[in-house]
Amino acid sequence: MNMKQAVLAGVMLASSALTACASQAYVAYQVAPPPAPMAVGAVGYAPGPGFMWADGFWDLRGGRWVWVGGAWRRPPHGHAVWVRPYWEQHGRSWRFRKGYWR
Repeated sequence: MNMKQAVLAGVMLASSALTACASQAYVAYQVAPPPAPMAVGAVGYAPGPGFMWADGFWDLRGGRWVWVGGAWRRPPHGHAVWVRPYWEQHGRSWRFRKGYWR
């Protein structure tokens, strides 16, 4: 009787392990849709001479797109130009390119 219980326990364990393996083959991931177009609005006046407006961008946080507003920034040198951050599609995913001074 002890042998039968051990065999039954082994069969039950093996069948549950195989069921777990089979269920892992059908995992689906939810991907957020692409970001919305850039937001447009008034930026107001520069806080002082030499400041430039750095555009905002869409950020992916917790599977949702969230707008991060722009800000007035002081360029590192006199002829610097702000290149705004943006998202680009790469296959079925999206890559973020940070803004920078050129």
